[in-house]
Amino acid sequence: WLKFVGSSGGRPSERSCSLMLTAPGPRPIAMFAMLGSRGPTAARRGAPAIVRVAAAPSSAAPRRRNGSLLAAAALSGFTAVVGSRTARPMHTTRVACSPKKSGPPPLKSKGAHNYDYDLFTIGGGSGGVRGSRWAATQYGAKVAVAELPFKLVSTKYDAGGLGGTCVIRGCVPKKLLIFGSHFHEDIKDAEGYGWKLPAGAEPTLDWHKLIEAKNAEVTRLNGIYKRLLDGAGVDFHEGYAKVVDPHTVEINGKRFTARYICVASGGRAVKLPVPGADLPGVITSDEALTLPAQPKKLVVVGGGYIAVEFAGYFHGYGTEVHLVFRADLPLRGFDEDVRKHLMEVLKAKGIHVHSGENPLSIEEAGGGKLRFKTDKGTSLEVDNVMFATGRKANSKDMGLEAAGVKTDPKSGAILVDELSRTNVESIFAIGDVTDRIALTPVALMEGMAMAKTMFGDANQSPDYEFVPSAVFSQPPIASCGDTEAEAARRYGSVDVYTTTFKPMKHTMPTGRGEEEKILMKMLVVSDGFKDAGRVVGCHMVGADAAEMMQGIAVALKAGATKAIFDSTVGIHPTAAEEWCTMRTKTRTTTAATAQKL
Repeated sequence: WLKFVGSSGGRPSERSCSLMLTAPGPRPIAMFAMLGSRGPTAARRGAPAIVRVAAAPSSAAPRRRNGSLLAAAALSGFTAVVGSRTARPMHTTRVACSPKKSGPPPLKSKGAHNYDYDLFTIGGGSGGVRGSRWAATQYGAKVAVAELPFKLVSTKYDAGGLGGTCVIRGCVPKKLLIFGSHFHEDIKDAEGYGWKLPAGAEPTLDWHKLIEAKNAEVTRLNGIYKRLLDGAGVDFHEGYAKVVDPHTVEINGKRFTARYICVASGGRAVKLPVPGADLPGVITSDEALTLPAQPKKLVVVGGGYIAVEFAGYFHGYGTEVHLVFRADLPLRGFDEDVRKHLMEVLKAKGIHVHSGENPLSIEEAGGGKLRFKTDKGTSLEVDNVMFATGRKANSKDMGLEAAGVKTDPKSGAILVDELSRTNVESIFAIGDVTDRIALTPVALMEGMAMAKTMFGDANQSPDYEFVPSAVFSQPPIASCGDTEAEAARRYGSVDVYTTTFKPMKHTMPTGRGEEEKILMKMLVVSDGFKDAGRVVGCHMVGADAAEMMQGIAVALKAGATKAIFDSTVGIHPTAAEEWCTMRTKTRTTTAATAQKL
């Protein structure tokens, strides 16, 4: 065994936890030399050894004998006592303290069960990969990840890929296609600045080249995720994984045991149960990102962020887009001023908005076309119908019920507590499968917090206060904090500051000022109420909204007040300086009046 103790007033002091590690050989010296130089991940197979750790204030230099052990101990700043279970200590050596850590902290002691892994993660998306890597590199856990084989379009049982929805068929490819969709507008804007194309010349789009380039980048990123796991020492198992019991996972007919299981299987796009929804050409966001040919005419069903993003970028490439949703305004759940402003801009851009309508049926119209009908009499002949009507937690047929894990009966979301733990103590869940905040950075945060709870020195809950978000509509939207109605109900009363203006770029004769108009909105707790003066919500529609909001989120997280914003010197000339110059209050909204919003 190896025992590391500090001293307090000349007496031995054992102030930290015990843990069970495994050594690559029978000699504990070899084990700890490896532990000191590479971290516990390198010392996890072989004979067990007990290690007890505590700080040691001694400044004496380490002795030469057993140099590999003492060097490792010196890096950590411990006093070492080396011996065996049956014999008296072989020797005692005091080593120097160092403020630097030599590797990850020890695993929390959970008993001496001989599991195959400390953590087995089902799902190789952003959250699953981050949580797994964090557990391995920061806490020395032995970790495995299971994910389906890489394909651009996912299926429930056969196709997925490391990187998950965000990297392969979500945030990343969508943003790439959004970048490309702006160039036609940029060329048009250039005319307002004196640039000319030859008479009759028009830019043309090579759709095949566009999609191939996007696919190549997504494939590259998938490979990077595999290398990240390899670099962290995380084992990768490719296939469909299911939970067998609270400590067992089965994949490809083979079973693995684990102290903890994390389900990070994400969500899947769903279609509405409309007649004709299964016809060829009726798609979800998965297929929309890989269409072999650009649709000349497209219906997008839905009013959420995926719907407005895809409607915007297809329109930018020249597709005639019809956006159909049942509400009066798009983006239910967002701030009302944001929703109204976006509605105006969508129409100004030329997107055909059909609000207050529900899909009734889809039929084949011949020649590869589809006939789309709504309950308000709208009838459109189109190339494709895209359903952007939400995503559902990917929890079905994963063995969760048999293991006793509770899920929401309607959404399928796995129910977890503030630590991302399910009702089964050894099973955790993070990311979109839990239906909390379905954002990639949130899943990353949940994964790191989960790893600390499992293996660190204290439990850690994810912090969902002032999580910023963006919608990459055209123009984009970004928000942080409460909506006006939420803030008024939470704090009792808020002062509302708004500004709307044409961006400086379009004060030149581009002809597109109305469709690029910017909205900024700030919510401040009113005088006489708790937290008076604090900024509790910021919302924006307009160019570079997401880039600005990331910085604003830091300020809101730090508790910035309106006075701090007002006293900050703006950068001129920018749109961002408006956040520091909004002096005139638009209105005050109380908890009572918020009910009308």
